[in-house]
Amino acid sequence: MIAKMKKLTFLVYHKEYDAFLKSIRDLGVVHVATKAQGSAEDAGLQESIRLSTRYAAAIKLLQGMNVQPVDNHAGNADRGMDVLTEMEDLQQQIQQVAHKLQSVEKEVAQLESWGDFDPHSLERLHDAGYQIDFYICSDKQFKDEWADLYNATVINRVGSKLYFVTVIPNHVCADLEVESAKLPEISLSDLQVKREGLIKQNETLQKQMEDLAASAIPDLQAAQAKVHSQIEFSKVVLNTNSLADNKLMLLQGWTPVERIDEIKHFLETEEVYYEISDPSPEDDVPILLNNKGFFRLFEPIMRLYMLPKYNELDLTPFFAPFFMLFFGLCLGDSGYGLFMLLAVTVYRLVAKNIAASMKSILTLVQLLGASTMVCGLLTGTCFGFNLYDIQVPFFQSLKEAISLDNQQMFNLSLILGGVQIIFGMILKAVNQTIQFGFKYAVATIGWILVLVSSAIAFAAPGVMPMGGTVHLVFLVAGLLMAYLYNSPDKNIFVNIGLGLWDSYNMATGLLGDILSYVRLFALGLSGGILASVFNSLAVGMSPDNVIAGPIVMVLIFVIGHAINMFMNVLGAMVHPMRLTFVEFFKNSGYEGGGKEYKPFKN
Repeated sequence: MIAKMKKLTFLVYHKEYDAFLKSIRDLGVVHVATKAQGSAEDAGLQESIRLSTRYAAAIKLLQGMNVQPVDNHAGNADRGMDVLTEMEDLQQQIQQVAHKLQSVEKEVAQLESWGDFDPHSLERLHDAGYQIDFYICSDKQFKDEWADLYNATVINRVGSKLYFVTVIPNHVCADLEVESAKLPEISLSDLQVKREGLIKQNETLQKQMEDLAASAIPDLQAAQAKVHSQIEFSKVVLNTNSLADNKLMLLQGWTPVERIDEIKHFLETEEVYYEISDPSPEDDVPILLNNKGFFRLFEPIMRLYMLPKYNELDLTPFFAPFFMLFFGLCLGDSGYGLFMLLAVTVYRLVAKNIAASMKSILTLVQLLGASTMVCGLLTGTCFGFNLYDIQVPFFQSLKEAISLDNQQMFNLSLILGGVQIIFGMILKAVNQTIQFGFKYAVATIGWILVLVSSAIAFAAPGVMPMGGTVHLVFLVAGLLMAYLYNSPDKNIFVNIGLGLWDSYNMATGLLGDILSYVRLFALGLSGGILASVFNSLAVGMSPDNVIAGPIVMVLIFVIGHAINMFMNVLGAMVHPMRLTFVEFFKNSGYEGGGKEYKPFKN
């Protein structure tokens, strides 16, 4: 369900406004209404956002180094800026050293083929009237006469390439149609020493960065949180309307009804005029989901789609049981469900300091595992084996009570699809009644009468014969409601036309929606088949050896079922979500688009 909200309007004298905002922030229960046009042009806000981005990048970089923290001290926000500056300087130095090292490595690669020599010797030869040129060519390109004409001397041979030099007088020009090499003005040994120095410098800088990663992340996180608080404060200031020549500040916000007494008690101590009112239909009210117990566990799944509008039904409690059942049918293996349940239970017993949000997710996984255990008993599948092949009285009694064959599982999937879709249409009628009035729900109720009566006549002709008087009464009444009250504000001819269009959509769309639920049967069946295949591989591929045979069998069994479980759990999450978000939400008339309630707080 959606928590009821109250609209708050504050009128504050401008000199007292900053202090009032700080008090509101400390209270931490007011969701500030933002302007539609936004406030991104403020220079101070932009600077704070850039600083927050720098903190986020620094935290991500240090966390990515996977360094064990030296202690779990509380972060110091005041030290965060110094740490950020130090880290960015280190990062810049590391980049500079990396560029220099890359350049030196390139020069070393150039000189290695020529050997180690002193470049100053070339200058002395030039002063003596001779010049030395360096060339690279293939074996086929090199000509023997170059040795006589230009004193060509081969220095090195790498593969099919020759590295040679020519020694000629300064006034002579050697016209060789081969690649000329330009070498660095430093010896190979000096370059190698320089390279070693850069490598050591880089190691020193990396060690300093690792020291920061081990000790400074909490400081950066605390500083980032402080900047986020400043950003939220700036947004609130920028979303305030100035009145009476900027002497009065007008601010609007929202708070849950159960926090109103707390708000009133706080405002009695403030020099501020305020009004508390109910939302009007045109207000964009923030959404706070307030489900309890079992239904609260499924709120993260609803948030993956979108939150409802304030005047809409929250469908979380209505899809939760279906989702749990659909997950169990898609996974469809009692062994996998038992493994999920036991693994999460053991983790909760062993792990310490589990966050509240994580606890709810773990509880959800336990429920989904329990659902899989129960649904797996419908086919008797357990790690790819059939429990009902075991001649034990307990399993045989279960087989007689709840066992279903493939055709029955196929039919069950379609029946569940029809039930959820009709249930969604009932919720649509309720939603239309709440939002617009009962007359706007009449057409939906008419279609429900047509579908439910036809389903009963098909499934139980003894109760209501197909085409009998009772069935025809329901059909005629439902069609009249659907055709004449399709759109209450329009004339009868428009309603009939819209009714015909709805009939077409109902005939084509409803069939496709129900057939979509066949995936519940198909996924469970394919997962069971793949599990049995891995069992066969484990038995068939194990060698006939007393020691190696069982080891290979266990390895294939464990690895195969781990892969199968991963793929099937993923499918068992995705496909029920698809059925919920597409088929169920569509037939329930769900619009969504609500924005989440986010109170202004530190």
